[in-house]
Amino acid sequence: MIQRLDRNDRRILTFPAVHPCEGISPSTLLNSLISLSHDICNYKSKFFATQRKNVRETIRQVGILLIFFEEIRDHVPTNRDSIVLCFAELHTTFQKIKFLLDDCTREGAKTWMLMKSHSVAGQFRVLVRTVATALDVLPLDSLNVSREIKELVLMVANQAQRAKLELDPEDEEAVKRVILIMNQFENKFEPDHCVIKKFLDYLGITTWTQCHKEIKFLEDEINFECSENYEREVPMLSGLVGLLSYCRGILFEDSIYGNTDQADGTSCLETLSCLNPEDFRCPISLELMTDPVTVSTGQTYDRTSIQKWLKSGNLICPKTGEKLQSIELVPNSTLLKLIQQFCADNGISLAKSRKKNRDISRTILPGNPAAAEAVKFLSEFLASRLYFGSDQQKTKAAYEIRLLAKSNIFNRSVLIEAATIPALLQMVSTNDPVMQENSVSALLKLSKHSNGKKLIMENGGLNSILGVLKNGLKLESKQIAAAIIFYVSSPREYRKLIGENPEVFPALVELIEYGTSCGKKNAIVAIFGLLLSHRNHERALGAGTVPALVNLLASSDKYELNTDALAVLATLSERTEGSFAILEASALPIILSELQNTSSRAGKEYCVSILWSLCINSGAEVIAALVREQALMPILYSLLTEGTSQAKKRTRCLIKILQRFCETSSSIFVSEVPQEQFIDVR
Repeated sequence: MIQRLDRNDRRILTFPAVHPCEGISPSTLLNSLISLSHDICNYKSKFFATQRKNVRETIRQVGILLIFFEEIRDHVPTNRDSIVLCFAELHTTFQKIKFLLDDCTREGAKTWMLMKSHSVAGQFRVLVRTVATALDVLPLDSLNVSREIKELVLMVANQAQRAKLELDPEDEEAVKRVILIMNQFENKFEPDHCVIKKFLDYLGITTWTQCHKEIKFLEDEINFECSENYEREVPMLSGLVGLLSYCRGILFEDSIYGNTDQADGTSCLETLSCLNPEDFRCPISLELMTDPVTVSTGQTYDRTSIQKWLKSGNLICPKTGEKLQSIELVPNSTLLKLIQQFCADNGISLAKSRKKNRDISRTILPGNPAAAEAVKFLSEFLASRLYFGSDQQKTKAAYEIRLLAKSNIFNRSVLIEAATIPALLQMVSTNDPVMQENSVSALLKLSKHSNGKKLIMENGGLNSILGVLKNGLKLESKQIAAAIIFYVSSPREYRKLIGENPEVFPALVELIEYGTSCGKKNAIVAIFGLLLSHRNHERALGAGTVPALVNLLASSDKYELNTDALAVLATLSERTEGSFAILEASALPIILSELQNTSSRAGKEYCVSILWSLCINSGAEVIAALVREQALMPILYSLLTEGTSQAKKRTRCLIKILQRFCETSSSIFVSEVPQEQFIDVR
């Protein structure tokens, strides 16, 4: 049989039809044609937002040919090349017709199909003309069918040849209406809601969920265009996203919403985001720099981000506000090496980081002027709802902010400028668990922006977020609060202020002990970020961080979570009091077990770092215990060939310590080991 193609992952308006193979029998080809024709005719019952006249005409012609196919099924000639040629061409064309009909009814694609209606009408015209061409070679006289059937086929061939299949006037009017609306946005004029509603009603977009699906589809198209470096359609797609986001937030305010993106505010932070030192982040995109360059003011940015900044006409330094004396971008090779080393130490793929940064950095500027103004109008509306709306309206507005700020830097900046943060901070103390989750999730998205961090701290947001971390109405809200603490603590001055609050570390430790896996991870990550300030080490130890992490390692089988826990322990072990706390928690056997069993290279290297620090800070008793571990040396030697350069240094020093102990055949304190063994290791 001929391969059937559903191609659910097919990109819209592509038609990967398969041509029948040579030597296929006419009967096999005919049976497949009949099946395809039935599939096409079944589209009669579906709703078409656009191309209604063209769809009706195409399905009508296929339906007539279906009668013909079924008529000759039992007595089709087997030795006529012209019949096979005709049926093969029809089979390929019918596949494409089915793909086109599927696109016209695809969920979430109504708006885009409307804006592409000229080219879609052209596709219908080409395909129907192809049917006429194929029928020209059909030897009707040699087929044993009735005169009426022959006349029907000839009629289809004649009509297909002359069919105009032009753009439906109603579709054309709807396209003009959308363009008018977008022009009004671009000119900073808020369109009449009645005009917008006409366009939505025409397409059958009548609920919040339908509008949201349209936005998701358009965003996926933008991502595809950018990933392929083919961005010709991006301005139009971005304008439609802005328009529909405006509609979703304002015109469907009273509709049932949510349940489509609940995971976006409660998902675990990525390892990349969790373990980024602040100095490795681009001040524009706030993400890990993969190609750092320095401008004339001495500030360093990721190349992609600063190039977009300059191309938009900005000739000042984004961070200092100084006028750039030149637009020359000097590669910062030293910083790049540090970033590459950091990625290697933490098992981070720099290639994946580069793609992720490119995806997010392109949202620094709006993709379309109309989209920019639509988002500004929407942000002002949402801010007013946060301050003056009912509880239901406030909750809905917070949810819309979650979606708008999720992966768009421009949207975050506009929402922050609209003064949404102070209102959201007031809402987190609510007794409504849904309102609390939405407001704290919105704050998480905004806290990724440098101005968002600043406003959260300046408006007393630490106490509000800490209140959710300690007493959140849902576990999800607690874990999101921990993530906010991580992002807000990234600037050095805030890291110090947050660490000085006596309730922060105990609350994070409690989440490690009783939270979900995601909550535990977020709490560990927040502690890791705070430990970048050495003053916070003592506070973390005093809150019982070490016993909590050791208990987690003893009970958890999630290697990513365990790797994060080992990263924090490795940081704490660098100080003498941290090493003693690890030994007091009876962690040595657990660390050795992790070293032997973890599949994470970063996890193994953190274990070596901990063992090295324990030997340095705690002396012969630890060394003697390690020497008795027969499986330890083979693992250490394997890391000498597989590990990163930093890990290799520590591994070599640890091996020397153990070998020196064995050579002396007596207990030896690390202080007696020659100091040259430890040069450039820490």
